[in-house]
Amino acid sequence: MNSLKKPIVVFVLGGPGSGKGTQCSKIVQEFGLVHLSAGDLLRTEMASGSQYGDMIATMIKNGEIVPSIVTVNLLKNAIMVDPSKNYLVDGFPRNEENNNSWVENMTSIVDTRFVLYFDCPDEVMTERLLGRGASSGRTDDNIESIKKRFTTFHNQTKPVVEHYGKQSRVHSINSNRPVDQVYDDVRKLFQTLA
Repeated sequence: MNSLKKPIVVFVLGGPGSGKGTQCSKIVQEFGLVHLSAGDLLRTEMASGSQYGDMIATMIKNGEIVPSIVTVNLLKNAIMVDPSKNYLVDGFPRNEENNNSWVENMTSIVDTRFVLYFDCPDEVMTERLLGRGASSGRTDDNIESIKKRFTTFHNQTKPVVEHYGKQSRVHSINSNRPVDQVYDDVRKLFQTLA
């Protein structure tokens, strides 16, 4: 393998409960990409008792976005474990500052290919999140946190999607359908990535 080849990164964005995690697990299974969930990395860091743990916990509970460099460094460390693989980065970048920090710190290290955007109505996502919250144990799957997460998504994440859209680097998929129908569209997209 050519050691100069950078790992390919695909950003996976969509509102909370739009199906990002479900679709990522299918992509991993079929295409062998590594799934990195920014939220999972932050929750792991939060539980580790590190210097950032308490700050991350407070910000996640309030539906706020953790400082970009913290999240970028967690993602960078995870990617550098095996730079020969390709990655799905789920739930990041969540705002313009996240994206700027990523571009500044990661452009020389990875090939950020495109944004896979799952489009789903807020009402559907709310139902999904409340259903998940009943069994997941996630502190942010309650109606107060969900409302805050939607506000953050619409005000801060959607402009990032639009930014990449202006570069023709967004593949938008309607995720208000059965999982397998959504994945049929996803599969076609990743077959062209190879």
